[in-house]
Amino acid sequence: MSTMNGTVALVTGGSRGIGAATAVRLAREGADVAFSYVRDEAAAAKVAARIEAAGRRALPLRADAADAGDAAGVVHRAADDLGRLDVLVNNVGIGVLGPLGSLALSDVDRVLAVNVRAAFLASQAAAGRMTDGGRIVTIGTCMTQRVPGPGGTLYAMSKAALTGLNRALARELGGRGITANLVRPGPVDTDMNPAGGPYAEGQAALTALGRFGTPEEVAAAVAYLAGPEGRYVTGAELSVDGGHAA
Repeated sequence: MSTMNGTVALVTGGSRGIGAATAVRLAREGADVAFSYVRDEAAAAKVAARIEAAGRRALPLRADAADAGDAAGVVHRAADDLGRLDVLVNNVGIGVLGPLGSLALSDVDRVLAVNVRAAFLASQAAAGRMTDGGRIVTIGTCMTQRVPGPGGTLYAMSKAALTGLNRALARELGGRGITANLVRPGPVDTDMNPAGGPYAEGQAALTALGRFGTPEEVAAAVAYLAGPEGRYVTGAELSVDGGHAA
């Protein structure tokens, strides 16, 4: 049963991993879906084909979240081309991991630009284009609750900022019935962090379930928050982490 018929969603960083799974899931729920990607046109075309196979309109948009103009501009392009905007999923993010002393200023600037500034600018733009009763869902990480070892300082710091953004958006936009929520994935099997990778066994062991999650499991949580059953949930943080923080 389609629960989001007539709505339009934008998923940033939607050409692979959690973003791609979310874009396809929202389409299967009935939404027309715009999604951004940086450079992989072939991957974007495959996601667009899956959205269209679900009977919905697909709009791939090339955008670099590190560019302030692109971060906000992709929201306006989606709303202009698809006629409205009901859901924003702030998914785009990068991880730069390494010993504290090895991180360059350029690493700090790029991670904060993509992981924090882009989410703020996209949310700001969306608030101006979104219908009342809209939804903003931001993708965080389990590492803001539990950092299991060294090397994650910059990444964890950047994602922790999204907690404050999420709570403030909920208060800022609640009067219009717009909800804002945060989803915290644990180890998830993607091309950036495959379940068969060299560090996967240790990551899986940190979860209560002893395994990696799938992008589709995270996408299901996003779909709940973006759909009609999530209309009274706002300012919340939902962990989809297999018990990583338990």
